[in-house]
Amino acid sequence: MGGFSQYTQPEESPRWRPFAIAGAIILLVVAVIYAVGRGGGTHEPAPLALPVYASNLQIGDLHLSTSENFVGGRVTYLEGKVGNLGDKTVIGAQLEIVFRNTLGEIVDKQTQPMRVEAAPLGHTDWVSLTTAPLGPGKAAAFRLTFDHISSDWNQGYPEMRFVSVQTK
Repeated sequence: MGGFSQYTQPEESPRWRPFAIAGAIILLVVAVIYAVGRGGGTHEPAPLALPVYASNLQIGDLHLSTSENFVGGRVTYLEGKVGNLGDKTVIGAQLEIVFRNTLGEIVDKQTQPMRVEAAPLGHTDWVSLTTAPLGPGKAAAFRLTFDHISSDWNQGYPEMRFVSVQTK
C-alpha cells in the first residue's frame, strides 16, 4: 500500500552568493595587480656600495661618438680619461653605465670592463687594465663600446659608476 510520500522542494542557495564569490575574486585580482605594479621596474633599486678604491679613480674629458660596424649596425663609443689618484696600481675595473630617456627613466643599463688605450708595437689598441695597468698618479684614455642602446635613449651622457676595482 503505497503511502503518499511527501515532496519537499530542494533548498535554493541564496542569490547573492555567486555575486559575493565573483566580488571576492575581482578584489583578489586587483590586489595582485597592485602588488605586482608596486614592485615593478619603474622603481630604482638602492645603490650598491662603491668599491673602496673607486674614490681614487677620476673620470673626465668625456665625449660620445658613433660609427657603423661592418654589418651596417650602429656602434656608440664613450671615451674619456681616467686618472688614478691613489697609491695602488689598478689592474681591473668594471663600470655600470646607465642610459636614460627624456623623462629620466632608465632605458638601458650595461656593465663593461674599462678598456684603456695602449700602443704595443706602435699600433693603438684598447686593452683591459690587466694588460695595461694604471699606476699611482697616472692617467690613461679609456673607451667603452656599445653595440646596442635603446632607441628611447635621450642621447645625453650616461651615468657611470665603478662596480668593481682590482688593485695590487
